Order: sequence, then structure tokens, then C-alpha cells
Amino acid sequence: MYEITVERHFDAAHFLRGYQGKCEALHGHRFKVVAKIRATALDDIGLAFDFTILKRHLDAVLIRFDHTCVNDVPPFDEINPSSENIAANIYDELRLKLEGAPVSLACVEVWESPQTYVTYIPD
Repeated sequence: MYEITVERHFDAAHFLRGYQGKCEALHGHRFKVVAKIRATALDDIGLAFDFTILKRHLDAVLIRFDHTCVNDVPPFDEINPSSENIAANIYDELRLKLEGAPVSLACVEVWESPQTYVTYIPD
């Protein structure tokens, strides 16, 4: 089994509706997003999956968040843009982009700071 990992980022603001604390106010982050895929075999040139293609797919998912207020971006105009919800949403969109590829999406991490992050792994 091979695990391929890429890391990207986007800059955005958000606020947590109903939160009892300072995160209820509009604030920003440089969100780091880590995507991990798994492959069981290598192709003819010895690659499990091309990093460049995985980065391109992840960038296509993240572009809609960059330099926005995430609360204005569907579905976060209706659900809280918590790191947990953002990670699950990115996972679902990236999984669709990988359909047909000889890999499976293992997890997505969303980091709000160098010390705090969420990992989404579906059941």
C-alpha cells in the first residue's frame, strides 16, 4: 500500500454561528489542507499517483474558498464553516474528482493554525 500526500493552503475569513467565544466574530486563517490518497500498485513508470494531478484536483476544490468569507460560500451559507465541516466538504468534492483513478481518498486534514487541525476520515 502506498500513501500519497499533498499540502495546499487558502486564505479566508469565517465566523462560527452560535459559538460562545471569540470565534463567533469574523476572523481569518491561512488554512492548510492536507489530502492523503492510497494506492495498491504502481504504474508502468513506478508512480502510485502523480503529485501534480493530485495538487491540481485539490486546487480546483479550494479555489472557491480563497480570499472569501467562507460563510458566504455554499454550503457554509447554511451550515457552520467549522474546520470539521470544511474538511468533510473538501473530502466529498475531492473524492468526486478522483473517480475512476486507481486510488482511494484516505483523509483530508484542515489546519487552522500550526497547532490545531481536524482530520476527516469517512466511516
